[in-house]
Amino acid sequence: MKKEIDILAARHSLSHVMAMAVLKMFPEAKLAIGPAIDNGFYYDFDLPRNLTPEDLPKIETEMREIINHDFPIVRSEKDRDEALIHFADQSQKYKVELIDDLSDEKVSFYTIDFFADLCKGPHVESTGQLKNLGWKLDKIAGAYWRGDEKNPMLQRIYGLAFETKEELKKYEEFIIEAEKRDHRKLGKELDLFSFHEEGPGFPFWHAKGMVVWNTLLSWWREEHKKAGYTEIQTPIILDKELWVRSGHWDHYKDDMYFTKIDDRDFAVKPMNCPGGLLVYKTSLHSYKELPIRQAEVGLVHRHELAGVLHGLLRVRQFHQDDAHIFCTKEQIQSEVISLMGLIDRMYKKFDLKYHLELSTRPEKSMGSDEIWRVAEESLKEAMESQGMEYKINPGDGAFYGPKIDFHIEDAIGRNWQLGTIQLDFQMPERFGLEYIAEDGSKQTPVMLHRVVLGSIERFLGIILEHFAGALPVWLAPIQAIVLPISDKHLVYAEEIKKQLIDAGIRVELDDRSESIGRKIRDAEMQKIPYMLIVGDKEIAVKKVSVRRYGEGDKGQNAVEEVIGEIK
Repeated sequence: MKKEIDILAARHSLSHVMAMAVLKMFPEAKLAIGPAIDNGFYYDFDLPRNLTPEDLPKIETEMREIINHDFPIVRSEKDRDEALIHFADQSQKYKVELIDDLSDEKVSFYTIDFFADLCKGPHVESTGQLKNLGWKLDKIAGAYWRGDEKNPMLQRIYGLAFETKEELKKYEEFIIEAEKRDHRKLGKELDLFSFHEEGPGFPFWHAKGMVVWNTLLSWWREEHKKAGYTEIQTPIILDKELWVRSGHWDHYKDDMYFTKIDDRDFAVKPMNCPGGLLVYKTSLHSYKELPIRQAEVGLVHRHELAGVLHGLLRVRQFHQDDAHIFCTKEQIQSEVISLMGLIDRMYKKFDLKYHLELSTRPEKSMGSDEIWRVAEESLKEAMESQGMEYKINPGDGAFYGPKIDFHIEDAIGRNWQLGTIQLDFQMPERFGLEYIAEDGSKQTPVMLHRVVLGSIERFLGIILEHFAGALPVWLAPIQAIVLPISDKHLVYAEEIKKQLIDAGIRVELDDRSESIGRKIRDAEMQKIPYMLIVGDKEIAVKKVSVRRYGEGDKGQNAVEEVIGEIK
């Protein structure tokens, strides 16, 4: 058996052992589900009281006793009706509901001593095989039964499980590092953004956060101007009929917000594409104009459930750095290659590594098999022509076409899906888009949807964690801070500040009556790239003492040299 299957089976078996241990502690417990997951396992319980962190070591002790006993883990089958009676007799209502939804006549069980659980497997052969794993119970969380907020809230116990204790220790160290980099914590410490109960899932950007936001978008606009894009802006609220025509109504309406204006039904846009199509239609286009590259940093809204909201990474309002490219079929490959080049350049600005995945036709989609085949082959050919390696992600394309997804790797090895290039033959036809071909005939253009950064909010959250809050100098909200040693050095400090402002550098002056040690510590906490210290020695030689964040003391420098280095 492959190594990967072994650890998955072991994690699955640990979830059953945990359920058995909880049932020993709480005989009246109602059991829900307990799968293996990345890095471990979990099980959901309906219990007579709320669990506390102090309960986890007790459950672990029970689990180790079960493991050490080396019980066989035995698979068996019951008739569906027999399985229903089994769990009904035990008052296990969640298991009964699961079986009610099954169409199979036979239901598989796995048994450990007295404990039998509904399960498809796989599992290890006996609990003793779990003895040498690196595992521990990790945390307690709430989870709605079947993920529906209308259902009862259950208690979920998460566990970690790896093949060795060394792997477990390594993972725990990784988690500690990830927690240090949590963008929600950094956003508060650096005074960049906040969230409030009055607007759940809607970020509030502070003054320093807006500096980062505007600096990022200024650079984004420069890159897109050089790449031949024009920028447009489309309305946030559009008529329901538009979303029906685009196909979003059938695929996104459960995640959309609605309103009525003058007795007409409108929707708040969950994406920018239909507005871009309407802009294209305002003029008659010739083949000579193609490709037309329209970019839009559009504000969109999606109705995410409260339980999945997560800082800037999962919000209800966000900005997408969208672009829609209208081109001929013959231009597809060159445009996709050009897009891959643009995305590569922009990711290198942040030292981001990435890999590509080709997402193919999903089960719910529009268009013929032939159109999808042509679209998927076009994207493959573009990547292969550039020698790009890629993975196939079956069935994860957009409902209107296949896509290339860019998955980046951050500083501590986590993967995030950011950019995407989506090929669309459907919407131009549905909206009646045309251009005048070289022979004078009217033809339908092909449409490429793409984002580079994705959601600007999510990108900034990822970048904050990637850099652990110490943003590159060009993006930092404060690039330098002047630190006078005492009040008698304030006049010279003001002169230094003015020189930096005149040079276009974002600078602050710490004029508090605090010790220089305290000022340096506070500047370090703010992760300000350059700290310029001025005292008697610096005034005497008309220089500043420079400290770099993360590097320490760099000695005395002329102000002009510091300005040149920052810029």
